[in-house]
Amino acid sequence: MTAFNGKVVLITGGARGIGAEVARRLRARGAHLVLIDIDSPPLRELAAELGGDEHVVAASADVRDFTAMQAAVAQGIERFGGIDIVVANAGIASYGSVLTVDPAAFRRVIEVNLVGCFHTVRAALPSVIERRGYVLIVSSLAAYMAMPGMTAYDASKAGVEHFANALRLEVAHRGVDVGSAHMSWIDTPLVRESFADLPAVGRALAALPRPIRKTTSVQKCAARFERGIERRARRINVPVWVGALRWLRPLLQTPAAERAGSKTTSTWLPDMDAEVAGLGRSLSARTQALGED
Repeated sequence: MTAFNGKVVLITGGARGIGAEVARRLRARGAHLVLIDIDSPPLRELAAELGGDEHVVAASADVRDFTAMQAAVAQGIERFGGIDIVVANAGIASYGSVLTVDPAAFRRVIEVNLVGCFHTVRAALPSVIERRGYVLIVSSLAAYMAMPGMTAYDASKAGVEHFANALRLEVAHRGVDVGSAHMSWIDTPLVRESFADLPAVGRALAALPRPIRKTTSVQKCAARFERGIERRARRINVPVWVGALRWLRPLLQTPAAERAGSKTTSTWLPDMDAEVAGLGRSLSARTQALGED
Protein backbone atom coordinates (compact mmCIF):
# COMPACT_ATOMS: atom_id res chain seq x y z
CA MET A 1 0.00 0.00 0.00
CA THR A 2 1.19 3.54 -0.78
CA ALA A 3 -0.14 7.04 -0.31
CA PHE A 4 -1.49 6.91 -3.86
CA ASN A 5 -2.97 3.42 -3.87
CA GLY A 6 -6.54 3.67 -5.10
CA LYS A 7 -6.42 7.47 -5.35
CA VAL A 8 -7.78 9.13 -8.48
CA VAL A 9 -5.47 11.75 -9.95
CA LEU A 10 -6.51 14.16 -12.70
CA ILE A 11 -3.66 15.66 -14.73
CA THR A 12 -4.04 18.20 -17.53
CA GLY A 13 -1.30 18.44 -20.11
CA GLY A 14 -0.93 14.76 -19.37
CA ALA A 15 0.30 13.48 -22.73
CA ARG A 16 3.89 14.73 -22.63
CA GLY A 17 6.58 16.26 -20.47
CA ILE A 18 6.04 16.76 -16.77
CA GLY A 19 2.40 15.65 -16.84
CA ALA A 20 3.21 12.33 -18.49
CA GLU A 21 6.14 11.58 -16.18
CA VAL A 22 4.09 12.38 -13.06
CA ALA A 23 1.38 10.08 -14.42
CA ARG A 24 3.90 7.25 -14.80
CA ARG A 25 5.16 7.69 -11.25
CA LEU A 26 1.73 7.83 -9.62
CA ARG A 27 0.36 4.91 -11.64
CA ALA A 28 3.38 2.86 -10.47
CA ARG A 29 2.25 3.63 -6.92
CA GLY A 30 -1.30 2.46 -7.44
CA ALA A 31 -3.16 5.57 -8.54
CA HIS A 32 -5.95 5.65 -11.09
CA LEU A 33 -5.50 8.42 -13.63
CA VAL A 34 -7.68 10.86 -15.52
CA LEU A 35 -5.36 12.27 -18.17
CA ILE A 36 -6.49 15.26 -20.21
CA ASP A 37 -4.69 16.71 -23.20
CA ILE A 38 -5.50 18.32 -26.52
CA ASP A 39 -2.93 16.12 -28.29
CA SER A 40 -4.78 12.83 -28.73
CA PRO A 41 -2.18 10.43 -30.27
CA PRO A 42 0.45 10.63 -27.49
CA LEU A 43 -2.33 10.68 -24.91
CA ARG A 44 -3.71 7.37 -26.19
CA GLU A 45 -0.21 5.87 -26.33
CA LEU A 46 0.49 6.84 -22.72
CA ALA A 47 -2.85 5.49 -21.54
CA ALA A 48 -2.09 2.15 -23.17
CA GLU A 49 1.38 2.13 -21.60
CA LEU A 50 -0.11 2.71 -18.15
CA GLY A 51 -2.66 -0.07 -18.22
CA GLY A 52 -5.44 1.09 -20.50
CA ASP A 53 -9.07 1.50 -19.51
CA GLU A 54 -8.77 -0.39 -16.25
CA HIS A 55 -6.55 2.27 -14.72
CA VAL A 56 -6.63 5.30 -17.03
CA VAL A 57 -9.26 7.59 -18.49
CA ALA A 58 -7.71 9.42 -21.45
CA ALA A 59 -9.83 12.43 -22.39
CA SER A 60 -8.97 14.60 -25.37
CA ALA A 61 -10.08 18.09 -24.35
CA ASP A 62 -9.01 21.71 -24.61
CA VAL A 63 -8.70 23.34 -21.19
CA ARG A 64 -10.03 26.55 -22.74
CA ASP A 65 -13.41 24.80 -23.19
CA PHE A 66 -15.19 24.55 -19.84
CA THR A 67 -17.91 22.27 -21.18
CA ALA A 68 -15.27 19.86 -22.49
CA MET A 69 -13.49 19.93 -19.13
CA GLN A 70 -16.72 19.19 -17.29
CA ALA A 71 -17.31 16.23 -19.59
CA ALA A 72 -13.77 14.91 -19.04
CA VAL A 73 -14.11 15.18 -15.27
CA ALA A 74 -17.52 13.48 -15.38
CA GLN A 75 -15.98 10.65 -17.38
CA GLY A 76 -13.32 10.17 -14.71
CA ILE A 77 -15.84 10.26 -11.88
CA GLU A 78 -18.10 7.77 -13.64
CA ARG A 79 -15.17 5.38 -14.13
CA PHE A 80 -13.44 5.68 -10.74
CA GLY A 81 -16.03 7.21 -8.40
CA GLY A 82 -14.42 10.59 -7.80
CA ILE A 83 -11.33 12.78 -7.99
CA ASP A 84 -8.84 12.93 -5.11
CA ILE A 85 -5.98 14.97 -6.62
CA VAL A 86 -5.85 17.56 -9.39
CA VAL A 87 -2.64 18.60 -11.14
CA ALA A 88 -3.45 21.65 -13.28
CA ASN A 89 -0.41 21.34 -15.51
CA ALA A 90 -1.46 22.32 -19.06
CA GLY A 91 0.58 25.26 -20.29
CA ILE A 92 2.09 26.92 -23.34
CA ALA A 93 4.36 29.89 -24.05
CA SER A 94 4.52 32.56 -26.74
CA TYR A 95 7.51 34.16 -28.47
CA GLY A 96 8.41 37.84 -28.70
CA SER A 97 8.33 41.12 -26.84
CA VAL A 98 5.13 43.13 -26.34
CA LEU A 99 5.94 45.00 -29.56
CA THR A 100 6.40 41.80 -31.57
CA VAL A 101 4.19 39.01 -30.17
CA ASP A 102 1.07 38.13 -32.13
CA PRO A 103 -1.87 39.40 -30.02
CA ALA A 104 -3.77 36.19 -30.74
CA ALA A 105 -0.85 34.14 -29.41
CA PHE A 106 -0.67 36.31 -26.29
CA ARG A 107 -4.38 35.78 -25.66
CA ARG A 108 -4.08 32.04 -26.24
CA VAL A 109 -1.33 31.72 -23.60
CA ILE A 110 -3.53 33.51 -21.05
CA GLU A 111 -6.52 31.36 -21.96
CA VAL A 112 -4.63 28.05 -21.72
CA ASN A 113 -2.45 28.81 -18.72
CA LEU A 114 -4.76 30.90 -16.55
CA VAL A 115 -8.35 30.41 -17.71
CA GLY A 116 -7.61 26.74 -18.39
CA CYS A 117 -6.40 26.36 -14.81
CA PHE A 118 -9.68 27.82 -13.55
CA HIS A 119 -11.70 25.52 -15.80
CA THR A 120 -9.77 22.49 -14.55
CA VAL A 121 -10.21 23.32 -10.89
CA ARG A 122 -13.81 24.45 -11.21
CA ALA A 123 -14.85 21.26 -12.99
CA ALA A 124 -13.15 18.92 -10.51
CA LEU A 125 -13.49 20.84 -7.25
CA PRO A 126 -16.84 19.47 -6.01
CA SER A 127 -15.43 15.93 -6.09
CA VAL A 128 -12.11 17.01 -4.58
CA ILE A 129 -13.99 18.70 -1.72
CA GLU A 130 -16.08 15.58 -1.17
CA ARG A 131 -12.88 13.54 -0.85
CA ARG A 132 -10.95 16.22 1.11
CA GLY A 133 -8.28 16.08 -1.55
CA TYR A 134 -5.41 18.12 -2.92
CA VAL A 135 -4.98 20.56 -5.82
CA LEU A 136 -1.60 21.38 -7.36
CA ILE A 137 -1.46 24.45 -9.59
CA VAL A 138 1.58 24.39 -11.89
CA SER A 139 3.09 27.86 -11.95
CA SER A 140 6.74 28.68 -12.68
CA LEU A 141 9.86 30.49 -11.57
CA ALA A 142 8.36 33.21 -13.81
CA ALA A 143 5.89 33.98 -11.01
CA TYR A 144 8.85 35.04 -8.86
CA MET A 145 11.05 36.70 -11.49
CA ALA A 146 9.88 38.40 -14.69
CA MET A 147 11.62 37.47 -17.94
CA PRO A 148 11.66 39.88 -20.92
CA GLY A 149 10.14 38.47 -24.08
CA MET A 150 7.82 36.22 -22.05
CA THR A 151 5.15 38.66 -20.88
CA ALA A 152 2.17 36.40 -21.56
CA TYR A 153 3.82 33.46 -19.82
CA ASP A 154 5.01 35.66 -16.92
CA ALA A 155 1.56 37.16 -16.43
CA SER A 156 -0.23 33.81 -16.62
CA LYS A 157 2.12 32.07 -14.20
CA ALA A 158 1.99 34.93 -11.70
CA GLY A 159 -1.77 34.78 -12.07
CA VAL A 160 -2.05 31.06 -11.36
CA GLU A 161 0.18 31.41 -8.30
CA HIS A 162 -2.21 33.98 -6.86
CA PHE A 163 -5.16 31.84 -7.96
CA ALA A 164 -3.67 29.01 -5.89
CA ASN A 165 -3.20 31.31 -2.90
CA ALA A 166 -6.81 32.50 -3.05
CA LEU A 167 -8.15 29.00 -3.64
CA ARG A 168 -6.22 27.74 -0.61
CA LEU A 169 -8.07 30.24 1.57
CA GLU A 170 -11.42 29.29 0.08
CA VAL A 171 -11.18 25.54 0.59
CA ALA A 172 -8.97 25.06 3.67
CA HIS A 173 -12.00 24.79 5.96
CA ARG A 174 -13.34 22.04 3.68
CA GLY A 175 -10.28 19.87 4.27
CA VAL A 176 -8.72 20.54 0.84
CA ASP A 177 -5.05 21.50 0.51
CA VAL A 178 -3.71 23.60 -2.37
CA GLY A 179 -0.15 23.93 -3.62
CA SER A 180 1.67 25.68 -6.42
CA ALA A 181 4.70 24.39 -8.33
CA HIS A 182 7.51 26.66 -9.50
CA MET A 183 10.12 25.37 -11.91
CA SER A 184 13.14 26.77 -13.68
CA TRP A 185 14.07 25.35 -17.11
CA ILE A 186 12.83 21.76 -17.42
CA ASP A 187 13.76 19.56 -20.38
CA THR A 188 10.24 19.44 -21.81
CA PRO A 189 9.11 19.71 -25.44
CA LEU A 190 8.04 23.29 -24.68
CA VAL A 191 11.54 24.31 -23.60
CA ARG A 192 13.33 22.36 -26.35
CA GLU A 193 11.14 23.91 -29.02
CA SER A 194 11.79 27.41 -27.67
CA PHE A 195 15.56 26.92 -27.69
CA ALA A 196 15.46 25.47 -31.21
CA ASP A 197 13.29 28.28 -32.59
CA LEU A 198 15.03 31.15 -30.81
CA PRO A 199 18.86 30.96 -30.56
CA ALA A 200 18.83 34.40 -28.91
CA VAL A 201 17.19 32.87 -25.85
CA GLY A 202 20.14 30.52 -25.42
CA ARG A 203 22.54 33.44 -25.71
CA ALA A 204 20.58 35.39 -23.11
CA LEU A 205 20.63 32.47 -20.69
CA ALA A 206 24.38 32.03 -21.15
CA ALA A 207 24.88 35.39 -19.43
CA LEU A 208 22.96 34.28 -16.32
CA PRO A 209 24.42 32.44 -13.30
CA ARG A 210 24.78 28.71 -13.97
CA PRO A 211 22.02 27.53 -11.59
CA ILE A 212 19.47 29.73 -13.37
CA ARG A 213 20.42 28.64 -16.88
CA LYS A 214 20.79 24.93 -16.08
CA THR A 215 18.06 22.64 -17.42
CA THR A 216 16.58 20.00 -15.10
CA SER A 217 15.45 16.63 -16.44
CA VAL A 218 11.76 15.82 -16.59
CA GLN A 219 12.44 12.77 -14.40
CA LYS A 220 13.95 14.84 -11.57
CA CYS A 221 11.15 17.37 -11.82
CA ALA A 222 8.47 14.68 -11.68
CA ALA A 223 10.16 13.10 -8.66
CA ARG A 224 9.87 16.44 -6.85
CA PHE A 225 6.23 16.69 -7.85
CA GLU A 226 5.57 13.15 -6.59
CA ARG A 227 7.04 13.95 -3.17
CA GLY A 228 5.23 17.29 -2.99
CA ILE A 229 1.87 15.81 -3.92
CA GLU A 230 2.33 13.07 -1.33
CA ARG A 231 3.02 15.72 1.33
CA ARG A 232 0.18 17.94 0.07
CA ALA A 233 2.80 20.67 -0.13
CA ARG A 234 1.96 24.38 -0.29
CA ARG A 235 4.85 24.93 -2.71
CA ILE A 236 7.05 22.72 -4.84
CA ASN A 237 10.22 24.37 -6.16
CA VAL A 238 12.33 22.73 -8.88
CA PRO A 239 15.26 22.88 -8.35
CA VAL A 240 15.12 23.68 -4.64
CA TRP A 241 16.97 27.00 -5.06
CA VAL A 242 13.99 28.41 -6.99
CA GLY A 243 12.26 28.89 -3.64
CA ALA A 244 14.83 31.52 -2.67
CA LEU A 245 13.61 33.74 -5.50
CA ARG A 246 10.21 33.98 -3.83
CA TRP A 247 11.85 35.74 -0.90
CA LEU A 248 14.16 37.78 -3.15
CA ARG A 249 11.28 38.99 -5.32
CA PRO A 250 11.14 42.49 -3.74
CA LEU A 251 14.87 42.95 -4.43
CA LEU A 252 14.51 41.80 -8.04
CA GLN A 253 11.90 44.51 -8.55
CA THR A 254 14.00 47.41 -7.28
CA PRO A 255 15.00 50.14 -9.78
CA ALA A 256 18.68 49.16 -9.49
CA ALA A 257 18.00 45.51 -10.33
CA GLU A 258 15.70 46.44 -13.18
CA ARG A 259 18.26 48.85 -14.65
CA ALA A 260 20.88 46.09 -14.64
CA GLY A 261 18.45 43.70 -16.29
CA SER A 262 17.49 46.28 -18.89
CA LYS A 263 21.12 46.67 -20.00
CA THR A 264 21.43 42.94 -20.58
CA THR A 265 18.05 42.73 -22.31
CA SER A 266 19.00 45.40 -24.83
CA THR A 267 21.74 43.12 -26.18
CA TRP A 268 19.56 40.12 -27.02
CA LEU A 269 15.86 41.08 -27.15
CA PRO A 270 16.12 42.75 -30.60
CA ASP A 271 17.73 39.55 -31.90
CA MET A 272 14.92 37.44 -30.47
CA ASP A 273 12.28 39.69 -32.01
CA ALA A 274 14.05 39.41 -35.37
CA GLU A 275 14.01 35.62 -35.02
CA VAL A 276 10.28 35.69 -34.21
CA ALA A 277 9.66 37.83 -37.30
CA GLY A 278 11.68 35.35 -39.37
CA LEU A 279 9.63 32.43 -38.05
CA GLY A 280 6.39 34.20 -38.90
CA ARG A 281 4.75 32.86 -35.74
CA SER A 282 4.68 33.57 -32.00
CA LEU A 283 4.14 29.96 -30.90
CA SER A 284 6.11 26.78 -31.47
CA ALA A 285 5.06 24.95 -34.61
CA ARG A 286 3.62 22.09 -32.56
CA THR A 287 1.62 24.36 -30.28
CA GLN A 288 0.33 26.38 -33.21
CA ALA A 289 -0.86 23.21 -34.95
CA LEU A 290 -2.78 22.09 -31.86
CA GLY A 291 -6.05 23.59 -30.81
CA GLU A 292 -6.48 26.09 -33.60
CA ASP A 293 -9.78 27.90 -33.37
